[in-house]
Amino acid sequence: MATDDFQTAQQVFSELNDRLRADPQKVAGTNAAYLFDLTGDGGGPYHIVLQDGSGEAGPGAVENPNVTFTMSAGDLVGLRTGKLDGTMAFMSGKLKIKGDMGLAMKLQTFFG
Repeated sequence: MATDDFQTAQQVFSELNDRLRADPQKVAGTNAAYLFDLTGDGGGPYHIVLQDGSGEAGPGAVENPNVTFTMSAGDLVGLRTGKLDGTMAFMSGKLKIKGDMGLAMKLQTFFG
């Protein structure tokens, strides 16, 4: 699936999960839990958990996340397809980040 083919948050997290399984060494040395609190159509809680060189992404919440991202499901798709700039989304309030900002910034290096 080409990056610009994403239409739902579920598709974004499915693709991220596939990437984590295909190249677990990319996240080696990182132990973190990310929670995505998505609003609007297709919203709900989603997660990414990185632990001991493996990772998993999908629907559902995680307890005690290191970082929580709050945004609309549509904006998440926009970020992943490149139609929405992450810095601009953050500065305009479309993206809210709570928790470890270092880990938040590191996430983009795994999937960029």
